Amino acid sequence: MPHVLVLSLVFPPDAVSTSQIMGDLVQDLRERGHTVSVLTTTPHYNRDAGAEARQPLRPWWGPLVRRSDFHGTPVFHTAMPAKSASVPRRLAAWSLFHALSLLVGVITVRRVDVILTPSPPLSIGIVAWMLGGWHRAPFIYNVQELYPDIAINLGAVRNRTAIRLLFALERFVYARAARITLIAERMRRRLVEKGVPAARTVVIPNFVDMTLLRAVPSPNEFTREADIDGRFVICYAGNLGPAQGLDTLLDAARLVADQPAIVVVLVGGGTLWNHLGTRIREEQLSNVRLVAHQPFSRVPEIYGASHLSVVSQAAATGSDAVPSKVYRIMACGGAVLAATDAESDLAHLIAAGGCGFVVPQESPQAIASAIRDAFHHRESLAAMGASGRRHVIAHYARPVVTARYDALIDEVLKERAA
Repeated sequence: MPHVLVLSLVFPPDAVSTSQIMGDLVQDLRERGHTVSVLTTTPHYNRDAGAEARQPLRPWWGPLVRRSDFHGTPVFHTAMPAKSASVPRRLAAWSLFHALSLLVGVITVRRVDVILTPSPPLSIGIVAWMLGGWHRAPFIYNVQELYPDIAINLGAVRNRTAIRLLFALERFVYARAARITLIAERMRRRLVEKGVPAARTVVIPNFVDMTLLRAVPSPNEFTREADIDGRFVICYAGNLGPAQGLDTLLDAARLVADQPAIVVVLVGGGTLWNHLGTRIREEQLSNVRLVAHQPFSRVPEIYGASHLSVVSQAAATGSDAVPSKVYRIMACGGAVLAATDAESDLAHLIAAGGCGFVVPQESPQAIASAIRDAFHHRESLAAMGASGRRHVIAHYARPVVTARYDALIDEVLKERAA
């Protein structure tokens, strides 16, 4: 069986959605007979002490590279500082990861047949291409978010020269990947519009492990800790960053403050943590709770506590990504409030699953109206959640999706042999 090298910025024991997905995929590829190795970073995104204790990292190349064992798979972790909001610091950290992972991939990892690498960052495709040249192995480029599009749409990159260089880098990577996998159809169409041959694009969505995700009904330990027992809970759980449009959710919380039974809970960490906390304090939003990032093991408690779970996207980013948290919410049988473009992949997923409400991004009034609707018709939410769970079992369960990666690897290697 072929040796698959996974090159990923994040991987267990880091506790973020992409690392969870890559970890599950690596386990399933091994179970299907593949030899797998992983090049990644030390935990730096969402630290989980329990996960790190179960998967200890030991020195390999002194402080620069550590090694761990992930269910029998060797994992090489390059040194990485904690995630920073500073763009120069992030670029420096990514450059360190690229340089060290390239060295480990050349010196330590042997006989690679195919490389699988998820983006972002966009530049990881360059390392995959270089390692592919060294090992004479094709690489599959997994696009979790469309870059540089999402950064430009959020206003994070405005310099015209930088934008031209980023688009040139994007074209370079796409032209050299054996296949480009996208997690949703609208994202695939965007690439085809950019000139990528449709035959080299494949839609393989993200997935959930249904065996791990069954809601723990309220009241539970999370509701007691957050002091929300007996309340009608509107919950956002995930990264607190600019791509999520969370200021709008706080604006909506103010509009429903006349209903004392309703509480809005934000769970997570990210670059906007301090900003959101400051707003909650200064505007005296007593119906909002800000809770620190929780380990993955508490996801069933969090969604079990939630009457309505928020999945939000900032304006103009609906074609750039599909937040993977939506599959977890659906797996837990939760009703969804999606603040997104009406034609986004996220909106189509909610409609197909019959599992919630879709409202425009950056419209506090629309979000508040949906919250009131859910509050006054809460008896309908259980049916929405059950419909979403059935849909995710049929289309986004872990075995269904990882089998498609296995088939794609086989297809790419057959083409290379021919």
